[in-house]
Amino acid sequence: MYDYLKGQVTRITPEYVVLEQQGIGWRLFTPNPFAFQKTAVEQQVFLHMHVREDAQYLYGFTSLDQRELFRKLIQVSGIGPKGALAILATGNPVQVIQAIEMEDESFLIKFPGVGKKTARQMILDLKGKLGTLLDHVELPSTEEELPLFGANPYKHELEEALLALTALGYAERELAKVQPQLEENEALTTTDAYMKQALQLLLKLK
Repeated sequence: MYDYLKGQVTRITPEYVVLEQQGIGWRLFTPNPFAFQKTAVEQQVFLHMHVREDAQYLYGFTSLDQRELFRKLIQVSGIGPKGALAILATGNPVQVIQAIEMEDESFLIKFPGVGKKTARQMILDLKGKLGTLLDHVELPSTEEELPLFGANPYKHELEEALLALTALGYAERELAKVQPQLEENEALTTTDAYMKQALQLLLKLK
């Protein structure tokens, strides 16, 4: 019935966002509400309407691929809208598609609420049936492993920075205290940046 809405995001909660359009606030459940921003700029949100006997829900997505994968997931026995949102919130669509096509159960069970039975059902129901979602996905070779959740693309730079700090005389136990914060900081992309941030954190420990 609905394809998308354009409006201003006026509220962001851990579960949903409110998109205001012509004086009406639409409550949209979405994988990651914090992917949206409260600004005066009009935003486009792709919709899926889910109707139950006792309620009607609108689900919002930042891209067509995200919505299409959501629709595929809720067709799988054992996965409802909340489960599909949790999967999309944890992993990006490309990772999920790759895991399904490569029958990587060990990767799929990392998602919240997905056990071995559900992972196998996802593969049985969806492998080879994802249509246009496969158009822009490059499947790794069988020798390659899918990246773990939260994998740091600048892991090498971080390791170099930690080695350099060790050479400067910092103890491993000190570095272990600041490493989690460094790994979570997506703005850090170079060895130098990691070192500068680490030094600032280490000074706070003194």
